[in-house]
This record gives sequence, C-alpha cells and structure tokens, in this order.
Amino acid sequence: MKVFLTGASGVMGRSSIQALHAAGHDVVGLARTRQSAAQIAGAGAEPCLGDLFDRSAMGAGMRGCDAVANLATRVPVGRAALRPGSLKAIDKIRLRGSRIVTEAAVDAGVGRIIQQSLSFMYADQRDDWINEDSPVDVTGATEPVVVAENNVEAIAASGGTAVSLRFGLIAGNDGNTAWLFRRAAAGRSIGLGEETSWMHVIHPDDVGTAVVHALTAPGGVYNVGAEPVQRRDYVDAIAMAAGRREGHFLPGWVLRLGGEKLEILTRSQRVSSQLFSERTGWYPRHATLTPEWFHDLVRA
Repeated sequence: MKVFLTGASGVMGRSSIQALHAAGHDVVGLARTRQSAAQIAGAGAEPCLGDLFDRSAMGAGMRGCDAVANLATRVPVGRAALRPGSLKAIDKIRLRGSRIVTEAAVDAGVGRIIQQSLSFMYADQRDDWINEDSPVDVTGATEPVVVAENNVEAIAASGGTAVSLRFGLIAGNDGNTAWLFRRAAAGRSIGLGEETSWMHVIHPDDVGTAVVHALTAPGGVYNVGAEPVQRRDYVDAIAMAAGRREGHFLPGWVLRLGGEKLEILTRSQRVSSQLFSERTGWYPRHATLTPEWFHDLVRA
C-alpha cells in the first residue's frame, strides 16, 4: 500500500515511516519546510511540500495513496504547557486540520484515514478497567481530540473507513519525556497525581507498528498502548534510568495552577488495548514499562 503521513518528521511519524517500510509499504510524508522535507527523504519516504491547512497541496500529495495517517501534533514541552494559549496550535491542528485532511483525502479518492487520538479523554475510573465503551470526560483540553475523531468520520459518506487510535502517553525518546528525564536526573519532582493511580503509556516504536495494523482494521476507535502502569512505577522508571533510586511527585498546588491542561494527565486510566489486538493481531513489542524504555535518553 501507499500511505500519506502528516506529522511525518515528528516522533510518531518517524516511527511510522520505519514500521511501514518494514511491512513493505510506500510512504509519502507531508513536509512544511524544506528542512523537514530533507529529514523525511532521509528516512526513505517521499516528501510532499505543503501545509496541513492547504487542502489542494495535500490532495495532490495524496493522489495514488491507499490510506492517510494523520499524525500531526504540536505538543508543548515542559513548563511551556502552563503558559496561556499553549494549546492553541495543537487545538487548531485537531479542530481544523483533521477536517481539512479528511476533505483532501476525499478529493484524492483515498479510502482510509487513520487519526491519531488520545486515551486521555476517558473519565477517571480509579482501579476499574477502561475499554472503548467507557465514558469520556470532555473538557476544554479534551474536546479538540473528540472533534478530530468526529471530523475524520466524514470519510464514511464517500464509502471510506476511519480508524482513530487512542494512544497512551508516549514514553521514550520524545520531547516531554526528555524534559522529565533531565528533571529527574537533577533530583527534581516529575510526578503528577496520585501515586497509585493508573496510566496508559506507549513506547514510540509501538506507535508505528500500530499504524501498520490500522491499515486493515475495521473502522472505529481503538485504545493502543502497553500494559497500564501505576504512576509511582512510571516516575521511578524514569528516575532510575536517570541514575536516581526513586522519583518525586509535584505538590498539589502545581496541579491547580495547570488547571484542565494538567488535570487530564492525572486521571486514573487503566486502559485495555485488547480490542485492537483481537481485531488486528497487533501487540506492543514494549509491553511493560521498564527503565530500558529511556536508554536513548541516557545515551544522549
């Protein structure tokens, strides 16, 4: 198959290019700048110069493709997430970008869209397991994610298929984990929320293989991640990789300062990815969080 990627030069995009090539697929990657085009070409994909909000440019790049994977994001790193308006760029990508990507795909006759989504939208369920039918808790921080899932469903009107992958928190060689790693190495606090609450995480490498399996998945939404991990174990894994015996948690006033932006990162979400595994045969290669997930950061 031939797959068009948005966000091709990012963490998820690079992982997907590698996994798609390994599975025998061809890749076209949307590049906003010539620098990112060079990065995409260096990864072995065909770059398509254009913008996520340029329907005609994307439509031209999508012609001849069998599927589109919309992986574009712009996640603020570290303290930048607390600044006023820090989510404006990523919200625009989800609210408007997902709609334009879908319209361009329909224009180009593409039959399948894979939308990057987040399991953060689920309501806090304490120790109970969460599946795709579990309730979501829509706030100002999560609404754009819900809208993006709804936007790509519009491809069904032309006979196409939409697959939304509700990924867990990426934990590995990415910007935010690197920021936490540096703080932990300096003995500073990195944990958010209750220590015994649950997190849904995914290794960057497993994002790409999930995109590959989504090429043949029935339409719908799917949770995608490793085994749930308690926050204390997540924080300690980063701290141990950074050379510390254990990690530390931030005080409650920081959470109050962060409001909705940080609230979604403190929900207890014991998320199951079993449905996606049953329907596609996908299983994470990194099934259980360990300090080894962060070895690239140690080497860096």
